[in-house]
Amino acid sequence: MYKSIVVAVALFNNGATSRALIQKANKLVDPEGSITLVHVLDELPAYLSTAVTREQLLQHRAAIREQLESLAAVARAKNVDIDLRGGRPSENILASAQDCNADLIMVASHKPGMSDYFIGSTAARVVRHSQISVLVAR
Repeated sequence: MYKSIVVAVALFNNGATSRALIQKANKLVDPEGSITLVHVLDELPAYLSTAVTREQLLQHRAAIREQLESLAAVARAKNVDIDLRGGRPSENILASAQDCNADLIMVASHKPGMSDYFIGSTAARVVRHSQISVLVAR
């Protein structure tokens, strides 16, 4: 059993992949443990930042938080937290795990495409740089 699990949440496909990860985390977390759902918003490229208003960004963030809260209801740990960050996904997932003193990171992966062989996937970067156990689900 793990005392603190970080689940990297992606919100594509209506969160089905993330729900499956959270269900697995429910089975692995200690009864007194915690689950932290971390979602990382990519930074806007400079050429787009002038076209998007602050209000639009705030609305988007609020919609993401609402989806995360819906996913958090699936988690069955004593403590369930939401960590919404911006920037590079792999770096922020690792930082979230360090911030909450996690002993397991859970991340979904996909079949690697050609671009993954050149730049690597988020899951591969997390596995490569993590100091703690990482469970990669497909």
